[in-house]
This record gives sequence, structure tokens and C-alpha cells, in this order.
Amino acid sequence: MHRTSARRTVIAGAALGLALASAPAVAHAQSTPGTNAPVKVTLTVQGLDGLLFKGKIRTRGHEVTTTTGGTHRCDGTNGGANPSAVPTPTAALDDAARKRHFTWDGTWYASFDDFSVDTIKNVSGGGAAYWNISVNGTPTPVGGCQFKLNAGDKVAFTWTAF
Repeated sequence: MHRTSARRTVIAGAALGLALASAPAVAHAQSTPGTNAPVKVTLTVQGLDGLLFKGKIRTRGHEVTTTTGGTHRCDGTNGGANPSAVPTPTAALDDAARKRHFTWDGTWYASFDDFSVDTIKNVSGGGAAYWNISVNGTPTPVGGCQFKLNAGDKVAFTWTAF
């Protein structure tokens, strides 16, 4: 069990590291500073066996608490991605989970200043998969606490095999 958990952590960390390391320096450049005004987005969670959640969520960047990762800010300022707090995909997932009464968990990686989403609604990526984050059909080039959301965005967390 301990070896499986350690393997999951290494794989999730590697996947997050690759995503963040391969992002261009101006991956999500802004022409004007962002604000943390709440926005309404459509959030979809797609598991291996089908749709786990779909709905409109009003969100803004905020502190997020997970069982595994603890409490950390998730407001777009993570890793210096945005100059001010903004709504983010992981904050949207957190808001949906609290408002619609489902669970999610993630590991915090201080070196990336971001969470790796490990489990949503008791579905875990495990050693063979991870939760991919995309916005408007495009995978995010940075972590889920770093990417700025805009009103009307379509956010998806999709169980994806390696």
C-alpha cells in the first residue's frame, strides 16, 4: 500500500512537473491585471466510466483545503502566474465540490506552488492515470491554481490514462 501511494505521488508530481516545465514563460499573458471578481463557468468532471459532474459554478480564487495537501492559496498568483488574484480551475472544482456536496483531494507541491488533483468523487487516477485540466477544450499550460478563468469558460477535469 505504501509503495502504491509513493508511486502515485511520484507519477502525479512528474505529470505536474512536466506540464509546468513545458509551459512557455508567458503561457497565459494578460493585457490588463486580473481581478478576483467572481465569474460563472461551466465545470465538467469526466471519469473513466462517464460523467461525474456537470454544472455552472460561480467561482473566484481563494484558499483551498484538501485532506492530503492542507490549506493553500489557489488564486492565480501561485508561481507568480498573475499579478493579482483571479478565478482558477482548481478553485472552481473546490467551489463545485462544496456547493454540490462531492469530494475531491489533491497533493500540494510547494516546488510548483500548486495542487495535483488526485481524486474526484472517489475516482483516483492512481498509478496509471491523472486528472487533466482543460479550459475551452485546451489543456492548461500551467497548474490549476495558476490559470486565469474568464466568465463563460468551459472547465474540464478529465481522467486521462498515461
